[in-house]
Amino acid sequence: MEMTDNMSVGSLFVVATPIGNLNDLSHRAEDVLKSVQIVAAEDTRRTAVLLDHIGHRAPELLSFHEHNEAGLTPRLIDRLQGGADIALVSDAGTPLINDPGFGLIAAAQSAGIAAVPVPGACSITAALSVCPLSCHPFKFVGFLAAKKGPRTTQIEQIIASSDATVFLESPKRIRTTLEIVGGIDSKRLLMVGRELTKKFESIYVGSPSEILALLDSDPRGEIVVVVASDDGIKNSQDENRVMRILLQELPPSQAAKLGASICGVKKSLMYDLAMSLTQE
Repeated sequence: MEMTDNMSVGSLFVVATPIGNLNDLSHRAEDVLKSVQIVAAEDTRRTAVLLDHIGHRAPELLSFHEHNEAGLTPRLIDRLQGGADIALVSDAGTPLINDPGFGLIAAAQSAGIAAVPVPGACSITAALSVCPLSCHPFKFVGFLAAKKGPRTTQIEQIIASSDATVFLESPKRIRTTLEIVGGIDSKRLLMVGRELTKKFESIYVGSPSEILALLDSDPRGEIVVVVASDDGIKNSQDENRVMRILLQELPPSQAAKLGASICGVKKSLMYDLAMSLTQE
């Protein structure tokens, strides 16, 4: 579509919506939803409930999800270039955080169209904000694999990392997932947040077995899991690095003594590590 000098280009607003409690919608998000010509929604039924909550009927409420995103993106870019403002919303929370929309954002950027963030609710930050465990830095990995084999591999990688990890899980798989975590590391601490911001919000903190004992046999609702960082792994990595450096210049006994002073651990621990690295 050719542009004319007097034609204004619309804006693509990426609007965060409540993850449960409709009152969490920001005033700015409400203003944007009421002002745009098109609301592109992952689930029009859920978005219609939100629009009804703010007393608004969108001029055009368009279904936009992972299965039709590629086909609809050029059409939406044309509408933006024609001057229409569009609000992109997901089922709940912040779009593109494990939700569709990346293709549209990329196409808008290529076309010189502004993508405007309208921040708000997000289940990941909501969970982290009330997490009493060590969870910084953290990485987000979305939903784990549905099949047990690949999911087990993912969990092994998560447990092997010293950083905290946040992932989403289906209520049908959460108990099995916790059992897998417990089988790999029974002492690793987790926080499980279920139905955050909703009436039956529940937060469980503890080891995998402790959370399994508290969790319903048939839990319902959306679930966010925070696997706490493991400072023991971090310390082990630091000690290993220090000892490798010292052993380049010193015999094991002297390296162990100096390494213990640097890392604040027992000399015997560092000596065992020094002998292990020497044998390598």
